[in-house]
Amino acid sequence: MSESSLAEMLRARGLRLTPQRQLVLQAVLDLGHASPEQVHTAVREVAAGVNITTIYRTLELLERLGLVTHTHLSHGSPTYHAAGEHQHVHLVCRECGAIDEIDPEMLRPLADQLATQRGFRVDIGHVSLFGVCVRCENGDDK
Repeated sequence: MSESSLAEMLRARGLRLTPQRQLVLQAVLDLGHASPEQVHTAVREVAAGVNITTIYRTLELLERLGLVTHTHLSHGSPTYHAAGEHQHVHLVCRECGAIDEIDPEMLRPLADQLATQRGFRVDIGHVSLFGVCVRCENGDDK
């Protein structure tokens, strides 16, 4: 998203484009998948005075605006990525922490079955599956 588009979107909601908001969005775009702490580290490389509270508030605002989305990849902080990205399911290795992605359509049969049998609609693009990656399973990381 261009700086002018972001500024227009914020102005339409009675907000202004601050350097911090721009830096946080750029950090999320640059990092791909990032925790608030990782965004904070990236932003502080450019603007040392930005605190973690500003990062969290800005991420919440950007999510409300539909520019970023989050998922939980562990028991810690959520992980943010650009909302415009293709939706994907995260595969998280409990051993090494590696994160892989798969097409959410792989879960479509399960989602359809849950909708039919339980009346439950799964947000497939917001799913994380935990297990052990092939490298750890085979002991390749040692």
